Amino acid sequence: MPKQIILTPHAPQPIGPYSQAVRVGDLLFCSGQIPLDPVTGQVVSQEVGEQTKKVMENLQAVLAAAGRGWESVAKTTIFLKSMQDFPRVNEIYGAYFADQPPARSTVEVARLPKDVLVEIEMIVHCG
Repeated sequence: MPKQIILTPHAPQPIGPYSQAVRVGDLLFCSGQIPLDPVTGQVVSQEVGEQTKKVMENLQAVLAAAGRGWESVAKTTIFLKSMQDFPRVNEIYGAYFADQPPARSTVEVARLPKDVLVEIEMIVHCG
């Protein structure tokens, strides 16, 4: 099964040897997005709520480039610098999945790229 690389200028460009997303068959694997402005490449804020909003906007841009929407998201993984930020992240994240939210894992990690507070990756059903 051939893979299709998804790339959009409306989300931050990869800063290493990876793709924003890869579609294989009926599945789209979205790389973790961090709160970078796609134009400047800079972290948008030091506040977890603003960072989470930017991450979700970046993910939405990748979804749109693949012709999908939030309703197609099957699984997400949220990486947090501090689990104390979970309530705020959960509040913002939840607004994107008001109906039939996907499966999800949330983990606290020691460090994230560019010392951001949150990163989110997704698996999307495209069938």
